[in-house]
Amino acid sequence: MLSILSVLKNKASKWLIALLLCFACFKMNAQTDSLVLSYQEYVDNILAYHPLAQKARLKLLYADAQMMSAKGMLDPTIDAGWSSKELNDKLYYEKLKTKLSFPTSLGLVFSGGYENTDGEYLNPENKTDEYGLWNLGVEMNVLNGLLANERNTAIRQAREYQHLSLNEQNMLLNDLLYNALYAYHTWQLYHYSMEILSENIGIAHTYYMNTRSAFNMGEKTAMDTLEAGISYQEAISLFNKNELYLIKARQKVENYLWFNAQPLSLLAEIRPEDYESLYKDGVATLDSTLLSNHPSILSAIGKLSLKEIEQRLKREKLKPKLKVKYNALLTTSDNAHIHQFDLSNYKLGIGFSMPLFLRSERAGVKKGKLKIQELELDLMYKKRELFNKAEASWQQQAVLKDQITIYQQNVMNYRRLLEGESEKFKFGESSVFLLNKRQEKYIGGKLKLTEAYVSYHLEVLNYLLLSNQLFQQ
Repeated sequence: MLSILSVLKNKASKWLIALLLCFACFKMNAQTDSLVLSYQEYVDNILAYHPLAQKARLKLLYADAQMMSAKGMLDPTIDAGWSSKELNDKLYYEKLKTKLSFPTSLGLVFSGGYENTDGEYLNPENKTDEYGLWNLGVEMNVLNGLLANERNTAIRQAREYQHLSLNEQNMLLNDLLYNALYAYHTWQLYHYSMEILSENIGIAHTYYMNTRSAFNMGEKTAMDTLEAGISYQEAISLFNKNELYLIKARQKVENYLWFNAQPLSLLAEIRPEDYESLYKDGVATLDSTLLSNHPSILSAIGKLSLKEIEQRLKREKLKPKLKVKYNALLTTSDNAHIHQFDLSNYKLGIGFSMPLFLRSERAGVKKGKLKIQELELDLMYKKRELFNKAEASWQQQAVLKDQITIYQQNVMNYRRLLEGESEKFKFGESSVFLLNKRQEKYIGGKLKLTEAYVSYHLEVLNYLLLSNQLFQQ
């Protein structure tokens, strides 16, 4: 994921530099041509520079830090201590003790150490010769803690957290892309609706001026002129209302445009890509494998795995605690000062403990088992819900495609009727009322066609999110 994002970042940086240069050219030359913020350029910019995309990258870094913390439980440790007491020119005792421990993921701890003591009032069991005493040993949990313990559990959990962090990153980026592209399609809707409503104003204005001229020549009545004027004013009103929505839609798009931690603003000349150029015959059929790898499903599986790892440790605590310690003692020769190993020289210890009723431990296991069952049921429901939503979305795309075909035909037919009615109006064979109705149907048909295109794109976007194909597409 990080490599993909880095590539996108490089692509987006090149695009943004070009975009900023274009902005400068617009300001210097005051050109009236429009620039297109394409769909892909918009996506590249979001993934490279948006703060939430930056935040998503931190997820994996945090998981790596958590893995480092877990592995730290296996770090060797060294302990050293020295103490001495001297009173009235008498050395009561002087003790030096060091120890180096090597914990393992199993219930084993290897250790080695050195002791050197001296003094008149030293406890005899701590007495060593002038060369000191070396030891090398092992500490083992025979029952509780041998196979499952806090150390290996922490590492397993940290490894699972890395997978969860990747899923959280994907979910965060999916949500970011979905909301950003939803805003882009909304911008498309109101931008291209403005063009249609601008055409509507032009047609209404032409009819209004022609009706006024005909009224001055005595060919039309004052009522016809009034009706044409009202139609013209309504066209302007619809245009202004849509412009309010367009301003809000552009602002939402600007929320997702960033460059080097600085927000970008869209100039008035910038427009979205034509929605017809984004129209495709459809996306691939529903694939259950893609659903199984959906970030939300993998996240639920990861949480279940975490609980199972924790449950394994809880079951381990039902066992009695039996700990064995063995340290071989290494002495030195009086002459050669050579360390010698002898099996008869050792320190051995055994410890045993076990609660009589194990109520706390058994309750922990029972609660963990119930939680696992709860997570399994949630996972089953989430899989089925996701599949049904994706299947419904895929079927809705076919319906919207049929609507687009019907609306395309209707717009062409409405256009013919409007042109025919205009010709009849020129020769006095029609009325302003009929002409307005033809115009209303034509403009309404174009607006419905635009809404159908945008609705189709939004449904495809929803399907890609549900079917885990948003990044691929």
